[in-house]
Amino acid sequence: MPLALEGFRVIDLPPASQELLDSYENLPVDEYMGHGTRFKRFAQYRLEPPTTGESAWSFKRLPQRDYTTYLKFNSVGGGIRRVYEPVEVDFTPLIALGIEAIGLDPSEPWQINLHQNRTRAEGGRPGPLTPEGVHHDGHEFVMIAVLRRNNVGGGQMRLWHPGADEPFWTGTLESGQAVVFDDRGFTHDVTDVESADGSPGHRDIIIVAFSRWREKWYGDEHDSAALADA
Repeated sequence: MPLALEGFRVIDLPPASQELLDSYENLPVDEYMGHGTRFKRFAQYRLEPPTTGESAWSFKRLPQRDYTTYLKFNSVGGGIRRVYEPVEVDFTPLIALGIEAIGLDPSEPWQINLHQNRTRAEGGRPGPLTPEGVHHDGHEFVMIAVLRRNNVGGGQMRLWHPGADEPFWTGTLESGQAVVFDDRGFTHDVTDVESADGSPGHRDIIIVAFSRWREKWYGDEHDSAALADA
């Protein structure tokens, strides 16, 4: 498959622009996850494959909808409607690097969910990154890109073969790094971030989830199925 035998890859990203970094400063608090330590915006796109003679995928921003996921994939935030404000900046050049690293199948269109997250930590109050524990996200591929780690430790990502007692890969993504992986082949989790010196710190990321358009996580049909799962 696209990610070769390993099923995952860590890639380097270009330095994030000041515009992208500044956009994290006004993220609304996530009312559903993180108990006040997480801040979030959300967007969805349709991806059109390159046409003959072209190399770039095209991104079509979809009208903003509530975010719904299945309880079987997220025991904390699944089976409910989560209302998030839209992403205000353009992350598509970074997403394009993930598409290339995955080797996304160009024979059909895809749909992506884009989560822009900041997790804060301070002395005595770590920031949970995966309160749902070891899990699949429910998509075909996932990209997690770290734009900035500021005064935090922790945030160690682990990839697991389903049902395994130990992760087969553990690593900490630094600022300017991303991991892409086969979400159906592996489960994953990320350890909490903690303040490096007791004062406030944060970790700024995007999560990009890739599904084939025919399996899209968008629209009334998907929402009804996800909500019925509860």
